[in-house]
Amino acid sequence: MTNINTVVCVHGMWSYGVSMYLLKRRLEKEHRMRVLLFDYPSVRGTLDENAAELADFIHSEGLEATHLIGHSLGGVIALRMLAQDDAAVPGRLVCLGSPLTGSRAADFLSRQDWAQQIIGHSLRTGVVGEAANEWGSHVCRRRDVGIIAGTLPLGFGKLIANFDGEYDGTVAVSETNLEGARDHLRMRVSHSGLLVSSDVADQAAAFLKRGEFLREE
Repeated sequence: MTNINTVVCVHGMWSYGVSMYLLKRRLEKEHRMRVLLFDYPSVRGTLDENAAELADFIHSEGLEATHLIGHSLGGVIALRMLAQDDAAVPGRLVCLGSPLTGSRAADFLSRQDWAQQIIGHSLRTGVVGEAANEWGSHVCRRRDVGIIAGTLPLGFGKLIANFDGEYDGTVAVSETNLEGARDHLRMRVSHSGLLVSSDVADQAAAFLKRGEFLREE
């Protein structure tokens, strides 16, 4: 893969692009990357609408190649865009705590009357209805996808779901798997901590540059 220096960051549920600002600054300052923040309506927009908006954003910036980093639902949105467009611009994808094989927490919320207005269309379609692993794993046959999963259980998910094994407080490590992914890394951070950890930023940059995460010899 030719050298690609631009990264588009895709935020998660109930959030905005600014939530990834610290990650952006670290990638820019410490890894000399150009980083753009993409905003989308995580509750109002459907999965396909948000994926199309991401494609339009990349096109509007005149990018002929770009890496992608998606946090939580943002990773699902980015994967959806790549799954639907065989001609999408070249680049690697890093998913940070993305529920790619479903979500216990999201499944619980989807069955609660009081949560119907806040769970949103994208989460319901791309996570609860049919997991990304079912419709997006073929992306891994033509581009590198790396996944970072948190193992520090701090977050609201522990209040509404029963988790087996390690989890980041919102998403279980087992829920972050994607068939065919190039690399998968566990890190001792929480779901929100994935956005502020300097170690996570370093690992994401390493994967984008070389297609694998950093590990001790």
